[in-house]
Amino acid sequence: MTNSHEYLEQFANLDLLRAARTGVPEVILAERKAAQQTLAIVRRVLGERGRVLVSRVSAETAALLERELDADVQWTRYSEGRTLALQRPGADVVASGGVVGVISAGTSDIPTAEEAAALCREMGCAVHTVYDVGVAGLHRLFEPLQRLLDAPVDVIIVAAGMDGALPSVVAGLVDVPVIGLPTSVGYGYGAGGLAALGSMLQTCAPGLAVVNIDNGIGAGAMAGRIAVRAAAGRERTEHEATKPRRHEG
Repeated sequence: MTNSHEYLEQFANLDLLRAARTGVPEVILAERKAAQQTLAIVRRVLGERGRVLVSRVSAETAALLERELDADVQWTRYSEGRTLALQRPGADVVASGGVVGVISAGTSDIPTAEEAAALCREMGCAVHTVYDVGVAGLHRLFEPLQRLLDAPVDVIIVAAGMDGALPSVVAGLVDVPVIGLPTSVGYGYGAGGLAALGSMLQTCAPGLAVVNIDNGIGAGAMAGRIAVRAAAGRERTEHEATKPRRHEG
């Protein structure tokens, strides 16, 4: 039986059963880790679980992983390689049936939005993305938003910097949960995303949940959990509908 955690070379305490316990897979934050530390953790988790998601990957760390990992490791790169999904052959994600929409207000918000989308995909969700439809040109939003609702999605993540207004707009238009993801991009007094965070927290649109600044992983985990549970509910309903009914005699 696999231990629930494992100390690795005195710099990491790996939670090897996180996905089984919480439904959210282990994510390795590469930012501020030495490239060799990230490599050691990735190698161990791949050996144990067959899959691993790595976020905030620098070019140096990505180059080391590519050079040192076995040739049979399969790579999926999100947002120009900032987020990586690595897997051994056969360690495929099991589809959960959950469906997530991910919207970004601007192109600069895409890396954070993609971080969220990557985790949702690791949780077995189908992900539909709509990028660069912020309030500076709000007419761009309506058609793609309708496509998300027609999919239909179980939950929508909206990443926005600057004034952080787009999540409130979306939450006022849809009947599914919306997760606001403030980002630290934009001109002027954005205070590293504090303006966007404050605007989302102060929303007048009910049904908007908010994660921390640039926390794509947090938004993805919340959205993935909502979508997975929604899919499980649909499956139970369909199962009940197909069960033969007993006739009262």
